[in-house]
Amino acid sequence: MSRSSVGTSTPLGRREPVAVRPFAEGDSVADLTRLLHRAYSDHAAEGRVFFASYQSVQDTAYRLGRGECWVALQGDELVGTVTVAAPYVAPEGYPAPTGAGSFWQLAVDPSQRGTGLGQRLLLLAEARVAEHGAEQVVIDTSSQAADLVGWYRRWGYVPVGTWRWDVTNYDSVVLVKDLATR
Repeated sequence: MSRSSVGTSTPLGRREPVAVRPFAEGDSVADLTRLLHRAYSDHAAEGRVFFASYQSVQDTAYRLGRGECWVALQGDELVGTVTVAAPYVAPEGYPAPTGAGSFWQLAVDPSQRGTGLGQRLLLLAEARVAEHGAEQVVIDTSSQAADLVGWYRRWGYVPVGTWRWDVTNYDSVVLVKDLATR
């Protein structure tokens, strides 16, 4: 995975297809961290300090090690990612249903916005959570990110509470989706 092929097109001006696969030995955690920083930079510019906008390579390695990380590649360029876990081990007091799965670090390179890659990664995350036996998925995002909250709500997520992470500068809205209604 390298940055050298950003925006690479086929000879006729068409983009290469995006392939999604599990993060593998030999994949670069540093490249994954740079993708997260790019994907969340707009939020940081608006004053919402998502952890993914500034986390270190070590933080990325820790977070992807807590679940099943998937990467989206266009050629050899990393353009998306999501990490999935089921069941999700939530911190005490976090408003998650018992046995729910979760996903985090859902990120799409700014060059891929509007292509449907975010939806593709969301559906993959939900499918993987269900395959691991969870009937519900719980996620959270900045309550100030009305666009993201609206996007998740359009996909069937329902707000169930709030949470404050010690690595962000905002309250998060916690959303749950019943996977039986997928």
